[in-house]
Amino acid sequence: MKPNETEDPNTTPQTETAQEAVTEATPDPIATLEAEKADLKDKLLRVMAEMENLRRRTERETADARAYGVANFARDMLNVADNIRRAIESVPEDARSTADGSFKGLIEGIDLTERDFLKALERHGVKKLDPEGQKFDPNVHQAMFEVPNPDVPNGTVVQVVQSGYVIGDRVLRPALVGVAKGGPKATANGAGSQEADNSAAS
Repeated sequence: MKPNETEDPNTTPQTETAQEAVTEATPDPIATLEAEKADLKDKLLRVMAEMENLRRRTERETADARAYGVANFARDMLNVADNIRRAIESVPEDARSTADGSFKGLIEGIDLTERDFLKALERHGVKKLDPEGQKFDPNVHQAMFEVPNPDVPNGTVVQVVQSGYVIGDRVLRPALVGVAKGGPKATANGAGSQEADNSAAS
């Protein structure tokens, strides 16, 4: 048997070269799977991050809705609170002190109504501001006029024209106030008034 007889007569050098090229062109299946795995892992991490952001945003929106959902209703109720306060203030102090019988009961009933109304607002996060004697804060107060008064620190609220209200940490309605002008400069801890008192005493 001749050595040439064992070779496939149909095989040519060109065919062998083509087979080698096909083998080289075929991608490695392991490398392909690794690339797909990395791509899927990246997509999974992105989806998880988006879901976490969505969860946090939903929690924040839910908390805001719980805290501030009654803001419009509470703002409308402030007119009721103002009218109750006007009814109380319309009775002169001497008439209140000498009131008796049904008139005294009416005054006490209006006082009780105001207290209960303010407590109901507080249960829903709405608080009344009582800024008289405090340092003027433009975030929660609205200055209507200045009052020349050298006895109190400059910038101190000396008169409240209309009460203010906050809901949570937001202003529902700023307090309309009169601010002192002409006294010593107000400080955050009241040191200005103490210095003024010391200088007056000396």
